[in-house]
Amino acid sequence: MHDIFGPGSNLKERIVKDYDTLMGLVMAAKKLGLKIVLTSGTFDLFHVGHSRYLEAAKSYGDILIVGVDDDIKVKNKKGKHRPVIGEEERMEILCHCRHVDLVFLKQVENEKWKLVKTIKPDVLIATKRVYQKDDLVSLEEYCCEIKLLESQATTSTTAKIRLVLIDPVEKIKQRLSETVEEVNRFLDQLTGGGL
Repeated sequence: MHDIFGPGSNLKERIVKDYDTLMGLVMAAKKLGLKIVLTSGTFDLFHVGHSRYLEAAKSYGDILIVGVDDDIKVKNKKGKHRPVIGEEERMEILCHCRHVDLVFLKQVENEKWKLVKTIKPDVLIATKRVYQKDDLVSLEEYCCEIKLLESQATTSTTAKIRLVLIDPVEKIKQRLSETVEEVNRFLDQLTGGGL
């Protein structure tokens, strides 16, 4: 049996891209008395902090739905070179995480908080740095409970990207320094030779 809760990642059943399908799944889960947890993010260059965060989020309920920002939204938020990993692959990676039940693609053209307003989760999970106090007050209208989690690791995707870039940049700086020294020696030879 290949369904949402069957063996395997079941991408076709677990990745949802339209609100009507998602709402049908949420209503079915609520009729069964299951507690719905919602969180969202970019999940670019998936790392241990993401995994710990999702495990902590799942601990607040029965069904964990993860909203994933589409590529355009990520680019607008994080810069022209992001995301490193495209939306389809980021969603598939989340389906391989045992704590995630459903994955939903949040598109840039959607109204603010449309996913939260549609699902009306029992618990909304966010990191402390995501929402302002006023946002939290507004979101309380759509959620039974809001839980703010600390970052789950000392690393971030941005930090990992910087780390990957440090070695090549250091090599370029070293080579540039050596080239400048070579040019200076050459110029010294030219001027020292009576030219």
